[in-house]
Amino acid sequence: MRHPDPAATTSPVAFRKHDHARCTRTALSAVEAACRARGLRLTPARARVMEILLEQHRAMGAYEILDRLRAEGMAAQPPVAYRALDFLVGNGFAHRIERLNAFIACVHPEADHDAAFMICRNCETVAEAPREAASGMLGDAARAAGFAIERTVVEAEGLCPACRETRP
Repeated sequence: MRHPDPAATTSPVAFRKHDHARCTRTALSAVEAACRARGLRLTPARARVMEILLEQHRAMGAYEILDRLRAEGMAAQPPVAYRALDFLVGNGFAHRIERLNAFIACVHPEADHDAAFMICRNCETVAEAPREAASGMLGDAARAAGFAIERTVVEAEGLCPACRETRP
């Protein structure tokens, strides 16, 4: 029996080689299914903003998204992008990266969870860590103190594997 490569299941998808077209299709399908299940309306603008966020594993600012919409001939007034981003973040399909004042597609859109991110300071690739990383030791400490965490956002900055390899 062939065992899967442990790095392929524990390493965040943004930091490993993968079929990105499949990754994008799978994530978009999960968002569409979640919208149907929750009775949410995934408008063309919301869907396109989600697709733009899924195209790369890096955070994008609202104005960068607006520029893409404008180049594609879509209505590109700031409220269009901000409303779409509010919908996507509010429903757990995207996350706001505080440090970068930007947004990234969620890799777990089917599950309600807190987020933990690894941000490469060189190439600005952003990887969402496994869901357990956001609660980990902090969750243990909170439970021991009787504290109820309502929201956690963890952002770690460093160098991704590719940038570490190319550094002298």
